[in-house]
Amino acid sequence: MTSLAGWQRADGSAIDNPVPKWHRIDMKPVLEEPRKRITARVSDSVRDTLEQAAELLGATVNQFVVQTAYVEAQRVIERESVIRLSQKDARTILALLDNPPKPNKRLKDAVKIYKGMVRA
Repeated sequence: MTSLAGWQRADGSAIDNPVPKWHRIDMKPVLEEPRKRITARVSDSVRDTLEQAAELLGATVNQFVVQTAYVEAQRVIERESVIRLSQKDARTILALLDNPPKPNKRLKDAVKIYKGMVRA
């Protein structure tokens, strides 16, 4: 394989065997940023499975674990940060924003309770 522009060792020489493309998804080569170590103790069977998967993708176990954890972390963050609505529910919300209903007794009581608990 040929070396990739921007992927170099600390001494400036090109990396002869860059990480396969699957490993570089959404990860930028940041050589200036200090790196921190993450360690994990796993059973032999888990280690064997990770080694097998990494080998199939042409990566080291460390590369495989880091990339897989990174992608999963992004998925979890998105899942917990984004509210997904059906088109029908989105239209209902937008209609309520455009034409909000008049406050009912329960809402007025809740506002009074809130104002009693919170000082401005």
